[in-house]
Amino acid sequence: MRQPAEICFHDAERFAFVGELRRNWRAIRAEYLGVRDRLVDWFERELYGEGWKVYGLYDFPHGKAIADGVARCPLTAGLVARHVPGHGAAGFSVLRPGTRIQPHAGYQGPFLRCHLALSVPEGDCAIRVGGETRRWREGEALVLDDRLEHEAWNLTAEERVVLLLDFVSDDRAR
Repeated sequence: MRQPAEICFHDAERFAFVGELRRNWRAIRAEYLGVRDRLVDWFERELYGEGWKVYGLYDFPHGKAIADGVARCPLTAGLVARHVPGHGAAGFSVLRPGTRIQPHAGYQGPFLRCHLALSVPEGDCAIRVGGETRRWREGEALVLDDRLEHEAWNLTAEERVVLLLDFVSDDRAR
């Protein structure tokens, strides 16, 4: 019996919360701009060297509120809490100019990952999951299976910003 093909990217529109995030993407981006000076390095430095910055709202992997993040970004944190059932980590993920995240497989827990694009430069800036490569588009969401090998890069002169969040889905079992 053949195994089903791995699904690298899922149809984002199938997930009810995506519409709510998309409707509010500009306000979410405005909250990011308010905390932009508080970014910290992603902890797995061996994957990227320099240039991958984050600001957390909910912790990894359990999704417990990070008090300072929730207080400084109440609209974004509230949207996640109200509309993303079974969410795990959530926060802003920034790839500074010239940053490349090496190929790796993510956390093997029960989550899919959503990237809501808030700021995407023109040029060579994309994500590859399995054998598929996609570009982010501002105001749009990508839903991916980050337990599969993936990599991301921003080889432009501007930063790339997404709201990154993990969530439990029935699709995760497939």
